[in-house]
Amino acid sequence: MWWQRKKPGKAVGNVLELDQIDLNGAAATPAAAIDQAGQILVRAGAVDAEYVGFMHQREQLMSTYMGNYLAIPHGTNEGKDTILASGLSFVRYDTPIDWDGNEVRFVVGIAGKDGGHMDVLSKIAVVFSDEEKVNALLAAKTPEEILSLLGDVNS
Repeated sequence: MWWQRKKPGKAVGNVLELDQIDLNGAAATPAAAIDQAGQILVRAGAVDAEYVGFMHQREQLMSTYMGNYLAIPHGTNEGKDTILASGLSFVRYDTPIDWDGNEVRFVVGIAGKDGGHMDVLSKIAVVFSDEEKVNALLAAKTPEEILSLLGDVNS
């Protein structure tokens, strides 16, 4: 469980675990969704609580909306010292969030230690560029299905 994984520097190896996947997101605004995604990263031990503020700063600089119902909030370069380990959070919303005029159903929070997030970002981009996979992510009933659909984000 998340409370057992709070030790910074713990060599888990996986950027996304089942307890970092929320299929019932309740946020109604981008700011609330960033808070929700950020808190999952905090609970996972990937970031300090201060990192969430850097995620909000990034969103003020430029939208993290990526297309195909996806936003990927992440921190600014100034927040890199608050990253303890590379990690992801995945939140799906039944009710779309208006993200600067775009419909968002998935918020994937990301923290990359020592630049380790670029490979993960490209793997997420591949999944979300496939309309069938996006529809399967929308229809998934369990975190296990989501993790399976996201493919090799942990490799």
